[in-house]
Amino acid sequence: RGAAAEGMPLGQSPAWLRTMRMVEAAAAADSPVLLRGESGTGKELLARLLHEKGSRVTGPYVRVNCAAVPLEMWESEFFGHRKGSFTGATADREGRFQLADGGTLFLDEVGDMPAPAQAKLLRAIQDGEFDRVGDERPTSVDVRIVAATNSDLESEIQAGRFRQDLYYRLAVLQVPVPPLRERPEDIPLLTKHFAAAVAARLGQPPPDVTAEVAARLMAYDWPGNVRELRSAIERALILHPGEGLESLDVAPEAGLAAPAASGDSELN
Repeated sequence: RGAAAEGMPLGQSPAWLRTMRMVEAAAAADSPVLLRGESGTGKELLARLLHEKGSRVTGPYVRVNCAAVPLEMWESEFFGHRKGSFTGATADREGRFQLADGGTLFLDEVGDMPAPAQAKLLRAIQDGEFDRVGDERPTSVDVRIVAATNSDLESEIQAGRFRQDLYYRLAVLQVPVPPLRERPEDIPLLTKHFAAAVAARLGQPPPDVTAEVAARLMAYDWPGNVRELRSAIERALILHPGEGLESLDVAPEAGLAAPAASGDSELN
């Protein structure tokens, strides 16, 4: 229930297999999906898998980082604009919704979306249409929505920072993505996979994952999750070529002496 290709979700633990079963069930539907989990757990990989296993696989897959779009650019980024509709609009622009027509729109970090933008997003999801800046008529699209967040959306709703009605539209199907510390038995498999992929890119032979190395890695809490694991492996193979993973230094700024406390963060 994993894949050999780099960038595909991997795991055999009960927690991960539960997530994969939910992803497979959700892929067969066309309903909105909300992927929930800490940063670095692989939510973007799962979003791509939902697209590739779904009925829209021949359509476009478009990702947008909701936290990275300034409020003043939000409408143009998502819905596009007509040439001349405002100062600086020197050409027609298709927004993310139009680009994703017939396919999947992945809303990454949706919990960090500015509050004023949420009502417009809700309308686009609910009605399948939006007003492009400079157009006289609304534009209709057929888009499947997959969203991801590491935020506590229930707390954000209570604090008035996230719309409850938008939450209900996004969370038709919720898929929890477990942190790496809740599936430590997957660490040796992931380590072997990442080490082989990084070594091949660096022109090195694939290093062995000894029982000692695996035990050390499984003893650490991985606050940065799968992203942190891959970075640690890449660092070891670059700085200590020919030494395999024996010299792997996990989170040098934190040290491996004691398991780290919780923390965060493409693996998304």
